[in-house]
Amino acid sequence: MPQLTHVYLAVGLVLGASSLLCDVARAADATPGSTFAAASAMTHSLAASAPATKPADDPHLWLEGVTDDKALAWVREQNAKAEGEIAAAPGFAKLKSDLLAILDSDARIPAVQKIGDLYYNFWRDKTHPRGVWRRTTLQEYRKAEPQWEIVLDIDALNASEDIPEGKQWVWHGADCLKPEYRRCLISLSPGGSDADVTREFDLETQSFVEDGFYRPMAKGGLQWIDQDTVYVFTDFGPGSLTASGYPRIVKEWKRGTPLAEAKVVYEGKPTDMYIAAFRDLTPGFERDFVNRTIAFYNDELYLRKDGKLVKIDVPNSANKSVHNTWLTVELREPWTVKGNSYVAGSLLVIDFEKFLAGDRGFDAMFVPNDTVSLAGYTWTKRHLVLNLLDDVKSKVRIITPMEGTYGWNQSNLPGAPALGTVSVAAVDNDNSDALWMTASDFLTPSTLSMVEIGKKAEALKTMPPFFEAAGLVAEQKFATSKDGTRVPYFIVRRKDMPLDGANPTLLWGYGGFEVSYTATYSATVGRGWLQQGGVYVLANIRGGGEYGPRWHQAALKANRHKAYEDFAAVAEDLFAKKITSPQHLGAQGGSNGGLLMGNMIVQYPQLFGAVVCQVPLLDMKRYTKLLAGASWMAEYGDPDKPAEWAYIKTFSPYHLLKPETKYPPVLFTTSTKDDRVHPGHARKMMAKMQAMGADVRYYENIEGGHGGAADNAQDAHMRALAYAFLWEKLKR
Repeated sequence: MPQLTHVYLAVGLVLGASSLLCDVARAADATPGSTFAAASAMTHSLAASAPATKPADDPHLWLEGVTDDKALAWVREQNAKAEGEIAAAPGFAKLKSDLLAILDSDARIPAVQKIGDLYYNFWRDKTHPRGVWRRTTLQEYRKAEPQWEIVLDIDALNASEDIPEGKQWVWHGADCLKPEYRRCLISLSPGGSDADVTREFDLETQSFVEDGFYRPMAKGGLQWIDQDTVYVFTDFGPGSLTASGYPRIVKEWKRGTPLAEAKVVYEGKPTDMYIAAFRDLTPGFERDFVNRTIAFYNDELYLRKDGKLVKIDVPNSANKSVHNTWLTVELREPWTVKGNSYVAGSLLVIDFEKFLAGDRGFDAMFVPNDTVSLAGYTWTKRHLVLNLLDDVKSKVRIITPMEGTYGWNQSNLPGAPALGTVSVAAVDNDNSDALWMTASDFLTPSTLSMVEIGKKAEALKTMPPFFEAAGLVAEQKFATSKDGTRVPYFIVRRKDMPLDGANPTLLWGYGGFEVSYTATYSATVGRGWLQQGGVYVLANIRGGGEYGPRWHQAALKANRHKAYEDFAAVAEDLFAKKITSPQHLGAQGGSNGGLLMGNMIVQYPQLFGAVVCQVPLLDMKRYTKLLAGASWMAEYGDPDKPAEWAYIKTFSPYHLLKPETKYPPVLFTTSTKDDRVHPGHARKMMAKMQAMGADVRYYENIEGGHGGAADNAQDAHMRALAYAFLWEKLKR
């Protein structure tokens, strides 16, 4: 069943943050003139976010005007100051050049997706800064230097359509129609914003289809029903979006008819988060589904059959999907059904047709314990494959239905590093039992293998080292938080590191939305920080998913402070072990991690010598009124409710600033094109701290969306700014 990944990436706070720790072995990223009019209208709507706060209450409110001339003049002034300080420093140009060489390197592993009989990859490098969508055969892919056929060149497209600077297309992905795989729906964004267009593309002619399906600029998407029909969820005009700015209505749209005549399939409420629909096109298991996302961790899945919707009757908080014969339910809360009780974090499976007929005899494929949690799962043709974390270290388990009997066989898949990460994904879950397996750790470059379940893994690609790892060691440690909770963290350091408290140390964290961060190879961290002699620390604080739903739920809403206490506890443990000290400890995080950084600045300023705060939320009084903010109330709470504002204000950095407090040096970074987390958060925090005389600087990239950069050159520049700033402030 299609997993509407683009929906959840678009509404979450994960994408920008994960790009900050991007492993370069991963995928580079996995027309009409009216397009630009629509893009301009979208940009105008960003600038017109209706303020409920009066300027007298917030003198920096004017900075929320995303494209307002006065606000952009302020941005340019701050950018010039930051670049004058950081980019002009000795060594910056070399650092940026080295990082760009890594991001552009042909030695990166080109992650591929099987579409029909060919293997597709999206690739960005020096020659193709915006990227090319290309394909090859498996036989060719096995070679050290495969020959690729370019299907779509985004740079050439930008040149041919004479697109103005700042609105050039950024690749958002493709969905190709089974089983012929000739027609695709390609999503493109101007400058990297979440809002994008969808255009129909023909793989045989390698061109966009004249008068084909076209969805104008908006947050939303198209999903294939058949070659002449799609589901469309988008901005249909006034009243068609949720309070979060996402689609509220999904329609069925026939080829050759105006979008305005598309037939309504489902209409959600304005208070919902996102409405979508899709068809499972697996041969023999074709089914239609409607997904109503009410809020994070609260959604309903409906089977659409004979014009009627049948709700899949499992808890709204559960993650649910259908693959061929099986309904899979991942519980986020305890559930008792037909006398059977299951704990949160369990993965349940049942025959889908039997479930629809009333059977509730689930099989528990996974049950968590104190240290082991489910990180994810994938189906092959005949197997269920689980990605597990045991104290944040990877394991893979294979589960197979037993033929001719009722039950399942379980076995472990070899290949996981002792202190690292292994991830698996189906190559083609319709037709084979093959898996892609990627394994790495902090010091070992990634290896991509193909694994036919039951056979020895075939190593296909190994990324070369991008930094000198000799003399380095990676370890896992545990800190004790304020309430006694055991908090894991990873540390990468030199074996001969002196325990004198003076080692420049970078502490990275996220802690939100049930997202886990594990031990993986990051060439840019290696070159930008470790190679300079720094110590790198990754904190697995509450709010994340490292120990399943319970770890996430422990830091929701009124308990948000526990995530911040965990991060502070890791910092203090580093001091106690004499690894570093406050004047040599830096912190970095983006998105929800930017909110974490904001709280480190205002609540724990004594712990840090410098902080990099990227694409952050900071004004938690107004976050629900800015762009997609209303979609995150399940995580943080509703500031318009007095009882909830009472605790939200305790972690709203913008409101916790005090003029008499000495804050650590800070670099704020964001993107003008970020239409997920409003750049006004970073702008206003910068301005307020600047007025207090704090040691702050600010850089806003004009493109890039929530990821912060639209191409490798911008990415390298942003990373270099962060590392150079931190090193200058934290070095011995």
